[in-house]
Amino acid sequence: MRPAYRVRQFSNHLRAQVAPAERAAAHDLLPATATPLFDAMPVADQRHALDVVRRLHQAGVDDADLLAAALLHDAAKGARLRLWHRVVVVLLEAMAPRRLERLASTDPGSWRYPFDLHLHHAERSARAALDAGCGPRVAAFIQGTADGSDAQLEAALRAADAAS
Repeated sequence: MRPAYRVRQFSNHLRAQVAPAERAAAHDLLPATATPLFDAMPVADQRHALDVVRRLHQAGVDDADLLAAALLHDAAKGARLRLWHRVVVVLLEAMAPRRLERLASTDPGSWRYPFDLHLHHAERSARAALDAGCGPRVAAFIQGTADGSDAQLEAALRAADAAS
């Protein structure tokens, strides 16, 4: 666990903001049918997604499907995955990852459901992106299942996500 990184991440989550121009830029990168999916994300997740896109742009990446995936890769986390859940997730992933799996519940009515959301958000976010009108390539980037020709772009997304 990288304590300084996690403290910065926690602080960024608490003070996250998205300017109207940033929201408009995100909308420009998404199909019109997918903008409500981005807008429904908590502001901290929107901020994180925009930071991932910024890092990709800085690395010279401008693939439209990859940028859409960057904006929607955490869409399924939603408001149910609260800050305290995220703190518990980070601690358990560092110290007892199997406990996190046992703690998670697939019952949407359970207080433990947000842990399942965390564990399976890539698949759920990919499905949500498809349902919102994004193409299968966007979903593959989100899920981490892009084919060989897109492996380098997928790696760039993962690196930008990890650094943001």
